Amino acid sequence: MAPVQISPYGSWKSPITSDLVASGSITLGQVVLDGQDVYWTEMRPAEGGRNVIVKRTPDGRVADLTPAPFNARTRVHEYGGGAFTVSRGVVFFSNFDDQRLYRQEPGQEPRTFTSAAELRYADGVVDSARGRMICVQEDHTGSGEAVNSLVALPLHGGQSSSVLVAGADFYSSPRLSPDGRTLAWLSWDHPNMPWDGTELWIAGVDSDGSLGQPSLVAGGNEESIFQPEWSPDNVLYFVSDRTGWWNLYRRRDGVIEPLVRMDAEFGRPQWVFASGTYGFESAQRMVCAYQQNGSWSLATLDTASGKLEPVNTGYTAMGRGDLKVAHGKAFFIAGSPTEPMSLLQLDLASGAIQVLRSSGDLEVDSGYLSVPEAVQFPTEDGM
Repeated sequence: MAPVQISPYGSWKSPITSDLVASGSITLGQVVLDGQDVYWTEMRPAEGGRNVIVKRTPDGRVADLTPAPFNARTRVHEYGGGAFTVSRGVVFFSNFDDQRLYRQEPGQEPRTFTSAAELRYADGVVDSARGRMICVQEDHTGSGEAVNSLVALPLHGGQSSSVLVAGADFYSSPRLSPDGRTLAWLSWDHPNMPWDGTELWIAGVDSDGSLGQPSLVAGGNEESIFQPEWSPDNVLYFVSDRTGWWNLYRRRDGVIEPLVRMDAEFGRPQWVFASGTYGFESAQRMVCAYQQNGSWSLATLDTASGKLEPVNTGYTAMGRGDLKVAHGKAFFIAGSPTEPMSLLQLDLASGAIQVLRSSGDLEVDSGYLSVPEAVQFPTEDGM
């Protein structure tokens, strides 16, 4: 560590310059799992801010999948997120320049399967049994405000989208149950932002792919719901701030029950799609992230007993990409005051953490890095 020096305010010279920070750095985004392969996006300033989908196989081979000039980014809700998904090795992504959806088979060039640039798509989930993708569609064909809906798109193109759900101002998080029989989603209306108030809905999926009568599960103008997710045994989980804190809940046999009660945030503001904070190792065990006293932590949660077991990772800040769990491993983007944001792989059996990709390699003496301390103080009128 470099020796400590004291200088007058405003005259201290830091080796951490804007050029140093920007040079060679990337922004890690959405994380997707397909089988035992892990995919993620990298926003690369050196390539004009292009977003590239990257794939890593279990044997450690890493490859860029998005050829230039393609840019895997959507403008739905303008902030984007959830620009791609993967099913059985086939990548589906939104291209920024034309906002069309593309299908990319392994080893092949991307091919579009939507035509209208005025229709934008995000947050897709593949319904393999019915040969379609369910996603958020944002329609800019009219002269007024864009119209949002949930639609189904044939995976091989050739047909227009079919609207599944419409009427609300905004939609997100279409999630199909593992047995393919129920669809869950979030919706909200002006003037709410999703952290103000959202509604969680479910509907049965008929054999022809149409939806039955929707049913409101939770939420409203005063309750924010975040990240609906199905467990492997088809139980619906979600995050709600109904107590003032974003805590984990589930709906089982028509009854909503809390999993854990904590003065902590298991959710976060939904500025972008695909920013989840939990995933399932099995129906009995999940991995979750939560924020408390300004710092993020990771834990495992027994879904039967509600027992929360913190996992010491050494990382205190979560990136915006989804936390994903499969095959005894958790994948997430995190950093700390002394470590850059990185895509990490946690072995749930051993606790070992492996850095799969770092956002940058700044060689700065640790003596120049400040470690923040949480400070609490009383306020008035709930502010």
